[in-house]
Amino acid sequence: MKFFIDNIFLIALVIISGGALLVPLLQRSGSKVSVLQATQLINQGKTLVLDVRDATEFAVAHVRDAKNIPLKELPARMGEIDKFKGKTVVVVCPSGVQSSKATAQLKRAGFNDVHSLNGGLTAWQTQGLPTTK
Repeated sequence: MKFFIDNIFLIALVIISGGALLVPLLQRSGSKVSVLQATQLINQGKTLVLDVRDATEFAVAHVRDAKNIPLKELPARMGEIDKFKGKTVVVVCPSGVQSSKATAQLKRAGFNDVHSLNGGLTAWQTQGLPTTK
């Protein structure tokens, strides 16, 4: 017991740092799909590809037929994609972090079948899949 009393600050530091490591895992909501799964969903023809990168990044390269709504503008522009609530939505960003945030926003807005592309556009291009300008 004396050990715990003497080292209370170190024990608290360990608990707080462990909790800080778990927070990002708990915040990631929504399902993730691999590049292969995303390709299969897109090929079915009833999927919206939503790119949440900035317009300048989108202009450089993006998945064919993707709709661009930057993450910071998503809440204000949600009405543009309301007609896709009954369809599958695959959200794309550079690495998969921003798309997880967008997925959570879309689920709160009533979209049921929403997925984040695991690895983002980087993983898409690494697999040699086509992009357009």
